[in-house]
Amino acid sequence: MPETGTLTTILIVLILITLGLAIYNLIMTLKLKKKYVEYMTKVGDGQDITNVLKNYVEDVTIVKENTQTLKKYCREMEQNMNKCIQKVGMIRYNPYQNTGSDLCFALALLDFEDSGVVINGVYSRDNTTNTYAKPIEKGKSKYTLVKEEEEALNIAKQNGYKYFIDVDTGKQKLENK
Repeated sequence: MPETGTLTTILIVLILITLGLAIYNLIMTLKLKKKYVEYMTKVGDGQDITNVLKNYVEDVTIVKENTQTLKKYCREMEQNMNKCIQKVGMIRYNPYQNTGSDLCFALALLDFEDSGVVINGVYSRDNTTNTYAKPIEKGKSKYTLVKEEEEALNIAKQNGYKYFIDVDTGKQKLENK
């Protein structure tokens, strides 16, 4: 068995070698870090690429949030647009045989769901015009429509289509109704 003094000396030598290696490792790590920072600064056009990447990631996060907000807004607009007048049908007519010209009209104004109003302007022989309006729900009226009002309504129904871009897929859609 070796002496205690020899073991102590060996232990001290091993500790010094370990301490020396640790110091050497620390110095090499600091040099490597310095080279890394210099390289990354060159890659980042004079700026530290780490900060550049961090800023880009923050910007992308903001863009994603804004995109979601815009998509929600577009969906709401799409729903609101369905209730706007999108389909128009009009005819002019003469209700009197062999007299005058087409001074009367029937006008249908419909949204995408075929709801809206039919307006009929009838010019009378005493130079006055009577105007009638009848509500339309889903392409039908609870009031009886005259032939000209039906024609205007059918023209409006045929004129309707909806063209939009799906906000989730980015694909274009054309929808007839």
